[in-house]
Amino acid sequence: EPTVRTELMEQIPPIAIFLQESRPKFPTAFFEYLMPIVVRYLTDVNNQVRKAGQEALLILLEQDLVAQSDIENKVCPILLDLSAPDSDDEYKVEAVNIICKMASMLSRTTVEHMLLPRFCELCSDGKLFQVRKICAANFGDICNAVGQEATERLLIPKFFELCSDSVWGMRKACAECFMAVSYTTSPEVRRSKLSPLFISLISDTCRWVRQAAFQSLGPFISTFANPSSAGLYIREDGTLSIRPSTQDVNSNSCQPSNNITSMSSSTNAT
Repeated sequence: EPTVRTELMEQIPPIAIFLQESRPKFPTAFFEYLMPIVVRYLTDVNNQVRKAGQEALLILLEQDLVAQSDIENKVCPILLDLSAPDSDDEYKVEAVNIICKMASMLSRTTVEHMLLPRFCELCSDGKLFQVRKICAANFGDICNAVGQEATERLLIPKFFELCSDSVWGMRKACAECFMAVSYTTSPEVRRSKLSPLFISLISDTCRWVRQAAFQSLGPFISTFANPSSAGLYIREDGTLSIRPSTQDVNSNSCQPSNNITSMSSSTNAT
């Protein structure tokens, strides 16, 4: 029964955590018995079971419970098979989604050598716009996972393709993640390649794309600032934040009355 298999998948993460905590007593139980079940259910005929398997896999990766060898020898090959050009449409959409979510949890080497080539292929998938949409929405995360060199060499050309996609939803998704992509590149690439590309999105024929681009304009401009002087940095969740300088922290903590006086004087002068 699919419901039984789904329920089983939901119990895998807590069991795996227990086995990890009791590893001296069960040194190989997870790798021998549970991990093969998780991998097998990624290809289950029932979509609810597959979804439960994908969620269980992500939890296991977040908890760092899956060995690097299992990721490279068991998980990645299955995902590459499911996302192959001749794969079933439903399986392919699910596979690219899980690949994008996994990227931030794996080592840079694993992502670059095992998953990045397939991701680049999927960005150009002419059959399913859903696949391209997932790639566009997660583009910044993939750039962050592989770093500057691979981003500029392999991903930027694909980003250009997605930014000029015939489906406006693709272009809108690119505009929304533009800051994250820009943050991963060198200043020269930002200036010479990404700036003209961003202008094209701001001038897009679709107002939803233009609106998304204008909302990303400030964050994109911020990537040109020197982080050491501006204090701008990207959080783990991909949002832009400002790190206060030591001088500001000391000033706020030691001299609150002076700050208030200074602000009041500025206001009165205005």
